[in-house]
Amino acid sequence: MAPYFISNLIPRREKRAEGRPLLEVLATLTWIQWGHFWSGWLAWTCDAIDFFSVSLSVSRLGAQFGRDTHDITTAITLTLLFRSLGAVIFGVISDRFGRKWPLVINLLLIAVLELGSGFVNTYPAFLGVRSLFGVAMGGVWGLAAATALENLPVEVRGLASGVLQQGYAVGYLLAAVINLTLVPDTATTWRSLFWCAAGISAFSAFIRFLLPESEIFIRAKEAERARGATTTNKTKIFLRETGEMLKQHWLLCIYAVLLMTGFNFLSHGSQDLYPTYLKDAKLFTDHDATIATIIGNCGAIVGGAIAGWVSQYIGRRLTIIIFVLLIGAFIPLWILPTSFSGLAAGAFCIQFGVQGAWGVIPIQLAEISPPAFRATFPGVAYQLGNMVSSASAQIEATGAQNLHTTVIDKNGQPTVVSDYATVQGILIGVVAAFVLFITIIGPENYGSHFEKHKTAFEEGGGRDEADEGDASASRPTSVQVMEEKRGTPEPV
Repeated sequence: MAPYFISNLIPRREKRAEGRPLLEVLATLTWIQWGHFWSGWLAWTCDAIDFFSVSLSVSRLGAQFGRDTHDITTAITLTLLFRSLGAVIFGVISDRFGRKWPLVINLLLIAVLELGSGFVNTYPAFLGVRSLFGVAMGGVWGLAAATALENLPVEVRGLASGVLQQGYAVGYLLAAVINLTLVPDTATTWRSLFWCAAGISAFSAFIRFLLPESEIFIRAKEAERARGATTTNKTKIFLRETGEMLKQHWLLCIYAVLLMTGFNFLSHGSQDLYPTYLKDAKLFTDHDATIATIIGNCGAIVGGAIAGWVSQYIGRRLTIIIFVLLIGAFIPLWILPTSFSGLAAGAFCIQFGVQGAWGVIPIQLAEISPPAFRATFPGVAYQLGNMVSSASAQIEATGAQNLHTTVIDKNGQPTVVSDYATVQGILIGVVAAFVLFITIIGPENYGSHFEKHKTAFEEGGGRDEADEGDASASRPTSVQVMEEKRGTPEPV
């Protein structure tokens, strides 16, 4: 008999057949549901624009501060390191008080710090502002994913997950377009990219401000008011239920961090220094490197949407496995060509695989999370993985500084360059193998009705209890799997 984690790769037929057709469900969505989804998508898009402002400006920042690539990438490392702190702070606040105002405040802080990044004049000041930016940035993903997904029917969450996650690729693409068109034509050069990104983040905060609180929190707060619960009592309950959740799901917490460590190495290892790789190792101009980056992000958008949609039919983990295998197949095309067309095609294909696998992550994490903590749990797991992978850009920069190769420049002369291609190819290959392994052995809770569970400030939230009248709600896999192995039937 096959191990459980193998036999569970494809969801049961009854699980896949119980939903309504996708188009039929999409037609029933209200304007508020659409608004919540797209506001979450826009918040995540802004997060990417703000973050990749540094990646796209490495050369200009180096000239501004008189530093080399390794020193400038320290800003990327610090941003990633501090994101986990922001995930804890804003995730806890969101699960305790609701989705709306924590995300609005989070986005406004990002706008202020991104604006400040464009005004600094010294390298230490730049590192300080980007560290604070990391704290603010860390809160966005968990809040955006919860806002976007928890208000949608189960049948569309796979597709919605893929589209939501590729808000990150859209953000990178927009940042690249701004870098290509606006930056060269302004006297402030790289600073104009940061200021433009700050304005877009402020606009995103305004959009979320216009929308109401998540329906789940409106219902939960009304129920608590009817019971006469006070703010102090709800906070005490929240802290108690948090402890209960950690005691019950500690192994799931470790697994989620390992999974997100691999995924963040995949993402940052293939994106953060990609423009630098094209310019330094392939001798591309700034213009051609930016165009190739845009093409790569088009592949990411397509891959994420397709993978999210496919996962609704064949399951989350199997979809991830297929797209990670595609990554391995596309690595040679990503690093071996020397022409623009070949490398642009490689960028499209590798990001199709990387962000295709990523497209399943929002719904996979939401479904395996303890339902009452679906802002804190995915957000913290994501950002702790980011913290572990925070040195990926510096690993690649250091490796390339110590590994060189000879290429033919546009004048037909041999030129010694840093061998980013070999370093990135090895890193992505090793990480893809790790992600493949950790996904295969991991849990899945396909089709979870997490919206039917109690919130974190209600008694029983930490024990994954469903709302009264919602006993059919499925539970996180860490509990469900144990019961299934003991022969306990699923609740009906």
